[in-house]
Amino acid sequence: MKDGQILEKQRFPSPNPAIELYLITYYCMGLRIKGFLAEPKRAGKYDGFLYLRGGIKNVGKVRIGRIIQFASEGFVVMAPFYRGNQGGEGNEDFAGDDRHDALASYKILENHSKVNPNRIHAFGFSRGGVMALLTGIYEDNICSIVSWGGVSDMSLTYVERKDLRRMMKRVIGGTPARFPERYRWRTPLYELEKITSPVLVIHGEQDKNVSVEHSFRLEKRLKELGKPVTSKYFKDFTHYFPPAQNRAIVKYVTEWMKKQ
Repeated sequence: MKDGQILEKQRFPSPNPAIELYLITYYCMGLRIKGFLAEPKRAGKYDGFLYLRGGIKNVGKVRIGRIIQFASEGFVVMAPFYRGNQGGEGNEDFAGDDRHDALASYKILENHSKVNPNRIHAFGFSRGGVMALLTGIYEDNICSIVSWGGVSDMSLTYVERKDLRRMMKRVIGGTPARFPERYRWRTPLYELEKITSPVLVIHGEQDKNVSVEHSFRLEKRLKELGKPVTSKYFKDFTHYFPPAQNRAIVKYVTEWMKKQ
């Protein structure tokens, strides 16, 4: 059995009559992983949109409204829950082996009958920023990468988020001082030379969940490597943008993706 093979596909209530929504179970590294798949009902070929959530466990779960919002802009959206979540097998390990759950989700889009396999985008919010960048590092056919309020340096997250240290020590196995290689492995900044697609960086400068320093470091390193990067910083916004501005940025993101 190959990673990304769909094992179960169950129709799920969609808030948009033009979008089909499914709860799927797929195979990854011997595990059964859960996720949502949203696709426009209308026939045709669409860009694929890999939606990579933030948080861990029940914090930052995939919101149906969010993926429907992107699917409504003309994308087939795949949103993995990551291993160990919402009935899936295994244990989420914060951009460790669970990166393969994202890579297997990419394969689902690549093999989808309504998706142009050369037009798949990776979008990551918060911790999902790391997942999107890692996907671009592993999959050189990714069309574009978006990191919105995204983590780029796992050691920096440990330093900044005292409330997450206990969880990170448990999941990762220790501190950055004790196990620097484990944090480095989860930090895409060290492998950005492998990225071949354009990157869009979005961040609120008042963000206390993921500091804007993550995006500054990401942008700086991409520019040093001569990689195409576009950045949009918002001096008054936190981790969560106000609804009207959020909708405007979603529109901007999807239009940017379609130009890549």
